[in-house]
Amino acid sequence: MRSATPKVLHRLAGLPLIEHVIRTAAQLSPVTTGVVVGHRAAQVQEGLADYAALRFATQSAQLGTGHALLQAAPLLQGCQGTLVVLSGDVPLVRAATLERLVVAHEGAAAAVTVMTARVARPYGYGRIVRTDGQLSGIVEERDASDTQRELKEINSGIYAFDLEPLFDALLEIPRAGTVNEIYLPRLVTIYRRRGLPVETVVVSDPDEVRGINSQTELAEVRRIVRQSKNEELMAAGVTIEDPATTYIDMDVTVGPDTVIHPGVFLEGRTTVGARCELHSGVRIVDSTLEDDVLVNNHCVIQRSNLSQGARVGPFAHLRAGTEVGPEARIGNFVETKKTTLGRGAKAGHLTYLGDASVGDGANVGAGTITCNYDGVNKHRTSIGNQAFIGSGTELVAPVSVGDGAYVAAGSCITEDVPADALGVARGRQTNKAGWASRGRD
Repeated sequence: MRSATPKVLHRLAGLPLIEHVIRTAAQLSPVTTGVVVGHRAAQVQEGLADYAALRFATQSAQLGTGHALLQAAPLLQGCQGTLVVLSGDVPLVRAATLERLVVAHEGAAAAVTVMTARVARPYGYGRIVRTDGQLSGIVEERDASDTQRELKEINSGIYAFDLEPLFDALLEIPRAGTVNEIYLPRLVTIYRRRGLPVETVVVSDPDEVRGINSQTELAEVRRIVRQSKNEELMAAGVTIEDPATTYIDMDVTVGPDTVIHPGVFLEGRTTVGARCELHSGVRIVDSTLEDDVLVNNHCVIQRSNLSQGARVGPFAHLRAGTEVGPEARIGNFVETKKTTLGRGAKAGHLTYLGDASVGDGANVGAGTITCNYDGVNKHRTSIGNQAFIGSGTELVAPVSVGDGAYVAAGSCITEDVPADALGVARGRQTNKAGWASRGRD
């Protein structure tokens, strides 16, 4: 990948590649799930910290796929049954396909069942070699003859194994290549020699077994996943005007009759309700939008909650901890952080609200700033219900403006304003007659 990030931690639709694989595996309800880690092992384990039940085996030297599986032997000590081996960089395989693999494997009482696919461009993959229709071997690209390279059926790298003969047979695999690697596909030859049953399952959609070995291949898989997610949402009643420019992560949910304009990004665990409208250039991360929310062009919303009927933007930035009440409005070039706006509250233009609460029906004028940071600590500002904050006001926290109070435009408020009072804190205007003309002379 030409990257400091381990390949399996590169992100696809909001999740690391390997997390797609682990989630799919979990749908089989396995007795145990293990991950063999090698390159940047600690970083990979840290990336999977949310999966407390995972067990890890370490492959200190990367000596091939067979060697990797040998490292898992201690995790499976005393276990019986079927072991499904997956690759952390093959994220599109479906649980239904794996279930079909297990059923076929156990139904045939096979020692190994190999998942294969028929592809138009098999370059780089091990080829499936058959004799009288039966799997007789797997030949790697570099070892294949010209005739074998013409074969279109490839090894996916996904297997079902009977555990009983597995680890003894792995020890029989001869080392090969310049670094004496142990190649897992060689088990097919060993099992054939032992007279053990070897089977295959061919996937109907070759995209399921696409491996990712470059940034280009990752981008191709992203396109597949993005299109699939968009089709799923459109089938559920969501209008996506241009699926090619709409990027929606796996865990995002969107309600029916919501309209998504071109160039929208919905990321993380975002939830969008019904009948919302998201205009072009919007990016929403780990946030909740209730029904009938309108987000105008080029807004960024992060870890925030918007109640029913809220209106935001254009060009608004809602940072973490923002709570927008029902029918409240945040206008253009407004930034909020750890701020709550009550029902019907308004902050229309060019305003910063940080560590603040704004009451029901309050109006915050253009250019208002909550001065929440004193250089050491953050302090809160409280604006009461139906309060009116004039344009160009600075509210120096900690400070409160009571219910129904007014603050005159251009004020710098450093003391609390009682309910129903008018707070004025600005210097008197002085006009110097003739000053400008004398200056020009």
